[in-house]
Amino acid sequence: MTDPTRTEPTGFEGNPPAAPDLWAQQATKNEASKAAAAPGWERETLEKLVLGTLAEQRAARRWRNFWRLAWVLLAGAVIWAALSREMTATSKSTPHTAVVDVKGEIAAGAEASAEFVVAAMRSAFEDSGSQAVVLLINSPGGSPVQAGIINDEIVRLKAKYNKPVYAVVEETCASAAYYIAAAADGIFVDKASIVGSIGVLMDGFGFTGAMEKLGVERRLLTAGENKGFLDPFSPQTETQRAYAQAMLDQIHQQFIGVVKQGRGDRLKVTPETFSGLFWTGQQAVEMGLADQLGNLDYVAREVVKAEDVIDYTRRDNVAERLAKKFGAAVGMGAVKGLAALQLPQLR
Repeated sequence: MTDPTRTEPTGFEGNPPAAPDLWAQQATKNEASKAAAAPGWERETLEKLVLGTLAEQRAARRWRNFWRLAWVLLAGAVIWAALSREMTATSKSTPHTAVVDVKGEIAAGAEASAEFVVAAMRSAFEDSGSQAVVLLINSPGGSPVQAGIINDEIVRLKAKYNKPVYAVVEETCASAAYYIAAAADGIFVDKASIVGSIGVLMDGFGFTGAMEKLGVERRLLTAGENKGFLDPFSPQTETQRAYAQAMLDQIHQQFIGVVKQGRGDRLKVTPETFSGLFWTGQQAVEMGLADQLGNLDYVAREVVKAEDVIDYTRRDNVAERLAKKFGAAVGMGAVKGLAALQLPQLR
């Protein structure tokens, strides 16, 4: 029989739950209801919310500080890379052979530009420990203007500091590179090096025949009868060709004069010497274009008598490389590439 005096558990109406887990759920709900009904629950909830927000802010602040520190370290590394060359140069006081690389195309903005090479040579000459300056050359040539600036500076620095300059050729020392080497007190080559190419060229393209076949009309407006001089889409006149040839001949004579002045009586002039031909290092020695066979170590050890070799070559630092990579260097490179088609080159 059912006891009429028995009551059901608080919070339920009718029959009790059929399973124990329903009892547990109902007990949890009861506890939550009691907590909500308890005084101060709003304050406790608000405190938890504030503490959680503060924790998130602290975490975000830590990450901001981390990235700020990382950028500071990166900036410090860039500054150190930019100044390390000067800091190192000032500390070099023991006797040594100073080396400056002349590699790649000799052109404004390149590593073998007059700006970089002259700056490196000045640092090498100014160091009291440098016994001589060696130009380590591996270049097919380039701008006669850049080569002329370097050549003039070699002559000036030799006279000012009374230190010898030697040119050591690796694979190639042609055209504008030889223009530079001619100012050295001695030129050392490998027997298989390529040396010479004492000449000047101005190259480009002409598309007039192709345009006629394709039915393309060139519409070029100029103010000045020679303003379209060497335009690849316009026919070349005999007057323009003669003018360009006279300019090249003049630069060629400047080149020849520099070589004769630099090599002096050592040069054995033949009809081919200034024809633009190039020769092996062994042939260059026989012709007086070079002095003897030898590499950098040989010159430092046997000629300069200072086996320690220190490189003064000026190169792009980290900041400059990043600027060229992400900056406007791409556009400038395209402009220079177009302009190079019309500029005289020593090659």
